[in-house]
Amino acid sequence: MSEAKKTTTKKAAATKATTVKVADANKKTKMEIRLTGSGGQGVILATIILAEAGIEAGKHVAQSQAYGPEARGGSCKAEVIIDEKPIGFTKVEKPTFFMALTQKALNQYAPGLSKSCIVLLDDTLETPECLLSNKVYKAPILESAVKEVGKAMTANIVAVGAINAILNLVSDEELHRAVMSHVPKGTEELNEKALQVGMKLIKK
Repeated sequence: MSEAKKTTTKKAAATKATTVKVADANKKTKMEIRLTGSGGQGVILATIILAEAGIEAGKHVAQSQAYGPEARGGSCKAEVIIDEKPIGFTKVEKPTFFMALTQKALNQYAPGLSKSCIVLLDDTLETPECLLSNKVYKAPILESAVKEVGKAMTANIVAVGAINAILNLVSDEELHRAVMSHVPKGTEELNEKALQVGMKLIKK
């Protein structure tokens, strides 16, 4: 089947008891983020929210995704670049951060990642050999969406909270505004809870 690709770029105008400890040095100017999972898990929306948060923070962003009619239930990926400087090439070439929510997506997209790429995996996944030299975080993203938030469909918002807690891309307030601007009306409280749950999965 044919694959559709979309890229958007914008310049900014002006609980499980187990937690993950954040490494000290996540101070890179440019972050190339690749999120993967199963079609329907909301990884595309997650990158759109991260891009919006980058704009809120006054940064330059470029967001893209690859999908097709077969995406729901199959592996999918979405990407976002967030930089303090203008972005020349808008595609992620060498991810500095990678997330996988399913084993199938992890096995498909993890090979070839650089050893310096930071990795976040749902804690149900087995870490492949190719990532044993990477900095790998594991967190109960999917379980927390079900048990802590009460809706499996909020896993992408839980993930967004966890990602920002690891990378410190934007302030909590900027991330909150980005989430609220992209969730359906009437689900604000639910998604607010999901965001807070995700943040708490990562120990600062």
